[in-house]
Amino acid sequence: MEFGKGKIKEIANLISKDKKVLVVYGGGSIKKNGAYEQVVEALKDHKWVEFGGVEVNPTVETMNKAVELVKSEGIDFILAVGGGSVIDGSKYLAAASLYDGDGWDFLDGTAIVEKALPIGVILTLAATGSKSNNLTVVSRKTTDEKRMYFSDHSYPRFAVLDPSFMRTLSDRQLGNGLVDAFVHISEQYLTKTNDLLVNDGYAETLYKGLVTLDMSTLYRTENL
Repeated sequence: MEFGKGKIKEIANLISKDKKVLVVYGGGSIKKNGAYEQVVEALKDHKWVEFGGVEVNPTVETMNKAVELVKSEGIDFILAVGGGSVIDGSKYLAAASLYDGDGWDFLDGTAIVEKALPIGVILTLAATGSKSNNLTVVSRKTTDEKRMYFSDHSYPRFAVLDPSFMRTLSDRQLGNGLVDAFVHISEQYLTKTNDLLVNDGYAETLYKGLVTLDMSTLYRTENL
């Protein structure tokens, strides 16, 4: 994990120069908050192309278009720039691009991931754990399904977080992130039975942090 302002530049050293990179992002906010320009600068000595338009709750219909791009361009490395949806979509992309069948097979249990392209992550949103886990969640429009799978091949190689990007988010986005984080913490804290007091302590500390963030967000909104 690379944490701090301006840390996007570190990807120049985290991705080998002999890798052709596909930069994956969502609706285009990275071109407004400065992240895109920093990625372009960091990859100036790399060969790379981009794929935008990954939606909230990424779909196989969208990501399969990226699969075609990966294959036609000979991509060696996936760089996800955005939040959890972009990261999840990129995890699917990394596996589906090296699979001869329909990538949905991973989601319905027909097949397991045996290999995947390496993934790196640049976070522009808070509250996602996808940067550090092996879980992929993807939807399919045609059947209105949302499914997930786990694979050790889906762990990102690195994650970069520049907290200054949080300042560019709307109150709604910040609020959504707080709720998302609360739910994920609760999933572990309330549904997992254990005697690990340290783990419980971590969860309780995170809860306190969310309350502090929530109050600061509310204060900011009231004083606009």
